[in-house]
Amino acid sequence: MDACGCVDFASIFDRRTAERDRDRYHRSGPDRSTRALLDMIGRYRVSDATVLDVGGGIGVIDFELLRAGAARAVLVDASAAYLDIARQEAQRGGLTDRMGFVQGDLVARADEITAADIVTLDRVVCCYPDVEALVGATAARAGTVYGLVLPRDRWLIRVGIRLVNLGFRIRRRAYRAYAHANPAIDESLAAIGLRPRHEGGTFFWRVVVYDRDGPLGDASPTLLTGERM
Repeated sequence: MDACGCVDFASIFDRRTAERDRDRYHRSGPDRSTRALLDMIGRYRVSDATVLDVGGGIGVIDFELLRAGAARAVLVDASAAYLDIARQEAQRGGLTDRMGFVQGDLVARADEITAADIVTLDRVVCCYPDVEALVGATAARAGTVYGLVLPRDRWLIRVGIRLVNLGFRIRRRAYRAYAHANPAIDESLAAIGLRPRHEGGTFFWRVVVYDRDGPLGDASPTLLTGERM
């Protein structure tokens, strides 16, 4: 297995799963936790902002923010199947000229990735074993806004994730999910000037947006419309 687990990640998040996610997006729009993240980001000036979406799957966050006025988005994902669907969706929505696609582990390819005004990791922290490396590499590329969706720090959730991993082990899958300590993540981000400003989510998912003083925070917010492809 590679250092980030990307090979095993791609074996779980395959073409069939990507197509199912695409069809659900077409029917219902962003998932509840993703919508919460988008709504929080929409409190900032989205117009003309740049976006770095790490582990963004079929590109839901990218499409929504581009439609809300963002200038450009780069989607980084370990799954070739998900990126293929994302490219098809970008073409379908006329967004190809405003999107970039990078396959692989951002931590390993960090030197190739430029900074962006808005950086998002929607349900990515729970897929990555070395959370310090992931948060450090991605937060360093956040100009003003840094958005996370990650499992909450609750014993019941940790037990649930252990059971999920037991299922993977029984099926001889090397992929594992992770419940990283939320306070440690907050402390790491605070050390580089990113502090939690908006928070919400569900029982399982913590949705939190961090920011630092900068151009996005200085302007009047542009609220997202909720329009989807």
